[in-house]
Formats: sequence, structure tokens, C-alpha cells
Amino acid sequence: MNIAIITGASSGLGRAYARLLDAEHLDEIWLIARREERLQELAQELRTSCRIFACDLTQPGVLAVLQASLGERPDTEVRWLINAAGFGRLGYTTEIPLADQLAMIDLNVKAPVALTQLAIPFMSAGSHIMEIVSCSAFQPIPGLNVYAATKVFLLRYSRALGAELAPQGIIVTAVCPYWIRDTEFIPLASATDAHHLFRGFPLATTCEEVARRSLRAAKNNIAVCTPDAISFLHRILSTIIPHKLLMAASTIFHGLHK
Repeated sequence: MNIAIITGASSGLGRAYARLLDAEHLDEIWLIARREERLQELAQELRTSCRIFACDLTQPGVLAVLQASLGERPDTEVRWLINAAGFGRLGYTTEIPLADQLAMIDLNVKAPVALTQLAIPFMSAGSHIMEIVSCSAFQPIPGLNVYAATKVFLLRYSRALGAELAPQGIIVTAVCPYWIRDTEFIPLASATDAHHLFRGFPLATTCEEVARRSLRAAKNNIAVCTPDAISFLHRILSTIIPHKLLMAASTIFHGLHK
């Protein structure tokens, strides 16, 4: 039984990936997110049979349920694992609640690592792991400090994991987009930006564009996907310009746009 597992499937990128994988002739798509009604709506839209897990990946016991579900059938093959769940907070670190900062680490770092570890034994040559990172992983970003730091971890983890799994034919792709304008991320993250450090998000891309381009990149065995012009440029500049200058430029760039 060939399955895809998608976290953060109730909205944004996760939802976009589910729609695209609906055409991949899978036996099941496992949809994971907290909002069950959103998952039910998506499942009814898709032609592929769906299994819904309405849960918070940071809560105790959830991973055990997923592990048990993977082991229910001896023929389960995870062909796609897409870790799209995550959240961020904008603003000065000293003004963001500690609970939010720790929750970012739990959801953006611990959850994808744990779920990836659970899925690997059910993968074989041709399986794909997609870790949804961010181009914020390419440099430190004041005002997006902890979130960007979690994405640095996920990028490094993905690159090393890809090297480890290459002999088995399992492909790992780190997806590093710029701002995406049609997700819930920006309005929710901006709620803590009391000083309006980020006044605008110019040249932001869309979920459909990122999902489509990154799926194509994964199928072509690309380890790091920068699915838009800004993320591609950011990746290049971060290798040649000192991070101190990039941090100053980032602050000015976001402050100028309303």
C-alpha cells in the first residue's frame, strides 16, 4: 500500500501538496493537522482515499499513535513524507512569550525529526522526504530570530540525512521558499510584531507555485529547492556577503515596505 504523509495539511502549503499528490496514483494520503473540519473538507475534495489524523504533533502520545498506524499493515510503503507543519513569530525575542518560542522549536524541529525517523523504516528506493524549511535558514534574521534558527537546523538536518539515505535510494529535499502570501503564516506571525519590524512582504509567492516547483525539484533529486527568485538570490548572496551586512540589509528592506 503506497501512501503519502502530509503534516500541516489543513491549510497553506500542506493543503497544496495534498492536491498535487492526488494525481500520483497513491493508495492513501494521510492528512495530519489540528483542525479536523478542514481535513475533512480536503479529504472530500480529493479522489485518493484519505486517512485523517486530527492532532497536535507536539503533544505526548501523538507520535506513538502514528507509529502504530504505520505498523498496521506489513505492505505499507511511505512514498512521500512532507513535513509542512510549522509556525513562526515576528518581533523582538525578548518580547515574544517563552511558551511560543519553545513551541516553535517543538513543532519546527522536534516534530519533523521524529516523524521522519518513524517513516524511514517504511520507505524504499524512490521514496521522497520533503522538509519544508525557509530561505530564512540562509542567514540570521533579527525580528525572526528563533523561527529562522529552527529552519537552520532543519536545513542542515535535511542535507545530512539526504547523504545518509542516498545509498537506499531515498531522496530528501529541503524546500526553502521566500514569504508566501496566501497562507496563515504572515497574519499569525505578525501578531507579536509590536514594533512593526516587518512592514510588508514584497514579492511574496503563492502556495501553488511553491508546491508545484518543489515537487518537481524533489522528483529530479534536488537536495535544496529555492522555488522563487528571491529565495534563489538569497541563497546565493548568503554565501558571498557577510551575515552582519545581510542582517542590516534585511532590517532596512523590511522596514521600507508598508
